[in-house]
Amino acid sequence: MLAVPDMAAPSAGLRQRGPGRARAPDGAPGAALAASPESPEPGLGTAASPLSPGTFWLTRIVLLRSIAFLYSVAFLVAFEQNKQLIGEKGLLPCKLYLQDIKKYFKGKVGLDALSYAPTLIWFLDWSAMDSTLDCLALAGLALAAFVLLTGCANMVLMSLLWLLYLSLVNVGQIWKKSVIKV
Repeated sequence: MLAVPDMAAPSAGLRQRGPGRARAPDGAPGAALAASPESPEPGLGTAASPLSPGTFWLTRIVLLRSIAFLYSVAFLVAFEQNKQLIGEKGLLPCKLYLQDIKKYFKGKVGLDALSYAPTLIWFLDWSAMDSTLDCLALAGLALAAFVLLTGCANMVLMSLLWLLYLSLVNVGQIWKKSVIKV
């Protein structure tokens, strides 16, 4: 095993007591600290404040709420425009698109079809496509609003947001530029 003598543990500096932070004669670390003149109030130096260096709580809050805001705008736009763009009577209906993909892969919704167009709509009812698209958009909007307002987010919630958005994006098709010759 190769040992590197110059490298210290990342938290080695945190374990050392600074000057003026001496132990009390009885060995209790907080007793001398509370009585020291450097501390503005007794007991303040015993717990790490949220603004101490090395914490990323503000970055996490700003980043997660920014992502949730972007998702909420995206799902709100999807809710407003899905029926006109990819709904049953839309410009490029996603029901026909999914039927064409299913026909291309010999009538089966297998891994090939799922990898070509990964969407939850494969597993949902296609008879009322407008309401299915609206439900996906509203579910994503509700999750994004929850994360935006509460700031509570974990990997499961953020993965669900991504999956819902991916499901809506992948049933949209490429708009082909039509060439009109005069």
